[in-house]
Amino acid sequence: MKRVQGLGAAPGVVRGTWIRIDPAQAPEGGRIAPEAAAGEVERLRAASEAAGVELETIAGRVDADGHADEAAIFLAQASIARDPALDTMAAGRINESGEDAVAAIQAAAGSFAKQLRSLDDELLAARAADVLDVGQRIARRLSGTPDAAGESLDRPAIVVADDLPPSVTATLPRERLLGIALDGSSPTAHAAILARAYGIPAVVGSGDLLRTLRVEAESGRAAELAIDGGTGEIVIDPDETTRARFDAGAEDERRRHSTDLREASRPAVTLDGVEIALLANIGTPDESDDAVALGAQGVGLFRTEFLFLERTDPPSETEQLAAYERVVRSFAPYLVTIRLLDVGGDKPIPYLPIGDEANPFLGVRALRLAVTDPSLFVTQLRACYRAAAAGSLKVMAPMVADAGDVDLLLSLAKRAREELAAENVAMGEVDLGVMLEIPSSILVGDSYFRQITFASLGTNDLLQYTVAVDRGNARLERYRDSLHPSVLRLVRLAVEASERAGIELSVCGEMAGDPAAAVALAGLGIRSLSMAGSSLPAVRRAIRSVRLDDLESAMAAALEDRSASAVRSRFEALLAEGARS
Repeated sequence: MKRVQGLGAAPGVVRGTWIRIDPAQAPEGGRIAPEAAAGEVERLRAASEAAGVELETIAGRVDADGHADEAAIFLAQASIARDPALDTMAAGRINESGEDAVAAIQAAAGSFAKQLRSLDDELLAARAADVLDVGQRIARRLSGTPDAAGESLDRPAIVVADDLPPSVTATLPRERLLGIALDGSSPTAHAAILARAYGIPAVVGSGDLLRTLRVEAESGRAAELAIDGGTGEIVIDPDETTRARFDAGAEDERRRHSTDLREASRPAVTLDGVEIALLANIGTPDESDDAVALGAQGVGLFRTEFLFLERTDPPSETEQLAAYERVVRSFAPYLVTIRLLDVGGDKPIPYLPIGDEANPFLGVRALRLAVTDPSLFVTQLRACYRAAAAGSLKVMAPMVADAGDVDLLLSLAKRAREELAAENVAMGEVDLGVMLEIPSSILVGDSYFRQITFASLGTNDLLQYTVAVDRGNARLERYRDSLHPSVLRLVRLAVEASERAGIELSVCGEMAGDPAAAVALAGLGIRSLSMAGSSLPAVRRAIRSVRLDDLESAMAAALEDRSASAVRSRFEALLAEGARS
């Protein structure tokens, strides 16, 4: 028996036989005579269009399975296959370097992907994988190489690989796909996203799985794998005790999910009677149903970037209105909080020419884009005001640093209302607020809190900007805990300032979905938490197991602690005690 540790990418516990899948090797390209270039370019364009059609077919199949968000991955890939920039780059190599279409498209895709990876952003790195995947698909069509990865899974098994392109992941027969274990990849890669969507346990980033499997297989000791997609644990050739543990874990998960659905309607009330509102963070309208089923009392953060990315021009007001109305109606009569566009800097968009920035995380992004392009935000606000006619709606601006940014938000909202009124377009009431994710926005909160009706703490960026830590740098793991005493002190200042101004205050960062951090926030005075829908059951259980007066006492001591780990130990001990009683 051998253990390999990876990163949990899709929750679930499973054991079974395994099959290694190697996505089709890159077809070999060659060279052509100059007079053949025009024909080779035409061949390239025909293959690109055919690849686009294939990808749209995969998208339709995924959408028919009820996963519209994941289908969008393949629609985006179809757009890449037809992207004039990629086509032009490859055609240039054919005409200027004498490469054939197979070599040219692979080289062009590799160059394009390298540009994306150079931006040092995990999400953009995932898009780089999409570009390479599309390039290989086009090259296979050009060379007549079959893509038969799915045929390799001829029995129920755990698939192991160095990495899996999303198109391969989507086409593996799910009735035989028990789980996924990858040496490479990351929890934010599309293979992991698809695994979570389909409820397939997945572990990524193990680094040493394939080598260990090869060594163990040579000794006849690698017939079975057991993987835990929550903890990232992989066990090769598990013994009887380990098999029993994994089987028990799988059964526990089935029971827990049934319990979560039954208890979704129970309020998150502490043992001494204080209720904490639990809301959902969503990234697309399609996430609404699951969040409602798990008991979300509204939306505390609706990220709207999905409407603006992977396209060459901004979405229309009508397109935005349809998305916002759908969510508002899904959550009625609860409130929905829309976050205005949060892109730029580290998330470049073709139709927003920002230019190179030495430090994009501290650059022109989010609300700061409105200084030079106010119409982008006015259009979004117009759609929000119109959607508010269908239900309760709030709108908040990200990356607010001070009162000047709030003045900008209010002026944009005023312009949107006046335009709609002049056009006699129906609209509703919208509460305006801000995200508190820059320390200065909290430190000077008294200067503008009375101009708005609510604020929400975006603890992901608040931690990053407070402790000066790049969330993507693995060497800075010690700092990457939102229970850092400095963050808690800023939250306390925000609570005090919001109480003085009489405005609502909530938390919508990942901190809210962490049970220990959630109860710590309650001890600081936070009464509204918004999180990923999947986190709702665990946070609800945590809140129902503790007393608020105990949380307040623990927080008074935690504010004087020297480290995040010390704070976390305090609140995990309280949760453990509550679970025992």
